Amino acid sequence: MDCHCEERSDKAIRMVCHCEERNDEAISKVGKLMLWLYNLIYPKERYIWAQVRILHETDKAILVEHGMKIWIPKSRIHGIRLRNNTFEIYVKESTVA
Repeated sequence: MDCHCEERSDKAIRMVCHCEERNDEAISKVGKLMLWLYNLIYPKERYIWAQVRILHETDKAILVEHGMKIWIPKSRIHGIRLRNNTFEIYVKESTVA
């Protein structure tokens, strides 16, 4: 395919070929599609605020009740807040689900 766009040889001003712009747009669309497919196949782990009742605490873990009693290591808890007299912890969704 021959391009009929003009190019200037000036160092300060250079015209970009319109065909190259179209190719860049197509590549960016393909890149977005590939990223969307990757995120669909390998989803990122989501973090959520979960309302829990704290039953017991040790140096390394907390026993909470969120439908069932589970021990959650403190290293997996990324935040704690008190809201309306209930504790909420910020953890990965798979930790409490």
